[in-house]
Amino acid sequence: MAAEKTYLKPIKSKSVVQQVIDRITEAIVNHRIHPGDKIPTEQELAESFGVSRNSVREAIKILVSYGVLEIRRPEGTFVCQGFSESMIDPLLYGIILSDTESMESLKELREWIDVGIIYKAAQKADDEDLRKLKGALDAIREAAVNKNFKAMCDADDEFHQCMADMTHNILFAKIGDVTRLLTKKIRYQTVYNMGKMGKIQEMYDIHKSMYDIIKGKRFASVNEVVRQGYFYEYGVLDEEGN
Repeated sequence: MAAEKTYLKPIKSKSVVQQVIDRITEAIVNHRIHPGDKIPTEQELAESFGVSRNSVREAIKILVSYGVLEIRRPEGTFVCQGFSESMIDPLLYGIILSDTESMESLKELREWIDVGIIYKAAQKADDEDLRKLKGALDAIREAAVNKNFKAMCDADDEFHQCMADMTHNILFAKIGDVTRLLTKKIRYQTVYNMGKMGKIQEMYDIHKSMYDIIKGKRFASVNEVVRQGYFYEYGVLDEEGN
């Protein structure tokens, strides 16, 4: 059997569907099949793996949902070319459905991602990026002046989305969006609590510091300002007993 077809050897595992997924994925990772390549038919895969056609069909459905394969009727099934946002979605659902104590893990993940996003944004930002970020910052300031908590939360989302977009890296943008979604409730509660404590202006000040770091490329200050932001986001909740 040709080297490039060794991934087609029979499967003898009880986890048939997962083994089919693993075998196809391994073939892609090891460049035995490439983006844009057409894979064998369901019947051909079933015969090569020594499994049922139904198992192959289910594995292909899962890989399509992950954005790894695509079905082009009537041509067949192909390996996708390039990154698809749907590849991140299983991670999102895995975190949502987790029954572990995940808030601290989410906090650490979001803090780490924000540090990376600010670094990359400072490296790559152009004048148009800075203009958009300044617009989001101005919206945060207006919400702070008006003590409009919902507007503050919406403006905060827009500000962080702008920073992620400034990296010009779809992975940063998508993962940043996922972590913001997962922490949305606690972020909204934080804004509300800080408003009650008369500290809403401090939310604007933190975002202004982030903007200044990116605009001035002050890389040494990134960790400090992100830690300060998370002190308020999670520390205020503790003070309120939530």
